[in-house]
Amino acid sequence: MEWPKFLMRPLTLDDLLPLEEFASRRREFFESLSRYLDRYRRVRIGPRATLLFENRQTLWFRVQDILRVTRLSAPVLVQQELNVYNRLLPQANRLHAALVLDDAAGGVEPTQTAAWSDLRGTHLLFQIGAQRMPAQLVTCRPEDRAIGAAHWLQFSFEGEERQLLADVRISACLEMTLPSYQHQSSPLSDEVRQSLLEDLELSDRDGVVGK
Repeated sequence: MEWPKFLMRPLTLDDLLPLEEFASRRREFFESLSRYLDRYRRVRIGPRATLLFENRQTLWFRVQDILRVTRLSAPVLVQQELNVYNRLLPQANRLHAALVLDDAAGGVEPTQTAAWSDLRGTHLLFQIGAQRMPAQLVTCRPEDRAIGAAHWLQFSFEGEERQLLADVRISACLEMTLPSYQHQSSPLSDEVRQSLLEDLELSDRDGVVGK
């Protein structure tokens, strides 16, 4: 299955499938999304951290799956979910991502949670050549950090940073600099970089503001 190419507009009720139809095709969508993430959106930083860059494709599946689990169908309640997740779409000069923390068993060990709770934006860097751009945590409230296993963040790309991202001759990677976890990702592939650049271009054109 070819994953659909969405424009970077906020998700609306018209974009969603009925719960029964999505449930019946969930495996198909999940397998397609997994291939898409591996090729264009997923960046592993060491053994226990994965960065997933979000866009309309990825958030569409997140919303549909939440509605499937919670059985939400009332338009007012569904729209509330859309309002939350639309804020995580790439915005003008900004990329949004989910930082997922795991171990070999698929979750974070209790002894590791305290270390991750100290995560700050300056501990996660988007490095392009000599340029090192710190992340900005979107979930920075104490109750968000208490969850421990996932964080939402964004990177700012102004004119110079975007030009560097577009120059594939310059190596780009992600780096974690926590005292207890210091790892660097493999260099971003040309496909990942092009996908991120398309996000920025679409958000410029469509005026996504995350409302």
